[in-house]
Amino acid sequence: MENPRRYGHAPFSVAVIHGGPGAGGEMAPVARKLAAEKGVLEPIQTATTLDGQVEELASILEADGAPPVTLIGHSWGAWLSFILAARRPELVKKLILVSSGPFEEAYVPALEAARRARLTAGDKDCLLERLGALAAKTDAYDPIADETADADRVGLRGEMFDGVWRTAAGLRRSGELLGLADRIACPVVAVHGADDPHPAAGVEKPLAAALKNFRFILLKRCGHMPWLERQAREEFFSVLRRELK
Repeated sequence: MENPRRYGHAPFSVAVIHGGPGAGGEMAPVARKLAAEKGVLEPIQTATTLDGQVEELASILEADGAPPVTLIGHSWGAWLSFILAARRPELVKKLILVSSGPFEEAYVPALEAARRARLTAGDKDCLLERLGALAAKTDAYDPIADETADADRVGLRGEMFDGVWRTAAGLRRSGELLGLADRIACPVVAVHGADDPHPAAGVEKPLAAALKNFRFILLKRCGHMPWLERQAREEFFSVLRRELK
């Protein structure tokens, strides 16, 4: 497996960070779309701990990128990018957080917490594959067919989801995740779908209060994966191109 995947030509000043944890390859359509204008890296997460994923991403950016880079993180990848920017600020020029999970526990619905807790039983890989398929239906607004999904994506790994998410959720519960904002020096832009079940207020309100350089962009008629939303994808890519200039 090529890791990271490369799109366009050097210097690679942009990196797309996939969600999950463990949903490798989902950001490939975004990388392809942006590669006409920028060299883009698509790191594939392989470490099974949060600290391991932060270190892995930092190593990839140092070895293959042209730091400081712009990180476009989706869902879990938004948190991972946020944590990296706090721990290794010299590597990050700008953060673009796409469809991030909420930064405070008060915004997390009980049902979502219960679903994640049940991933500890049974065959985690199969359960995570099924959860991903269900989320693709419940989290979208007006999705288009993702014809490249099977070719792009790396198999989901339940052990990675379980190992990384448990630590990440603990950081949110304790307030340490949001507290990392004190160590982030770069501009931060959050892009969120108005119809994403992850509450937009759980991203906008905490970060607006905690960050000095923060902007929030809400996309109408848009779910959790903006690049696959029929009515929002063009606006989404217009926002990304504008933020990368």
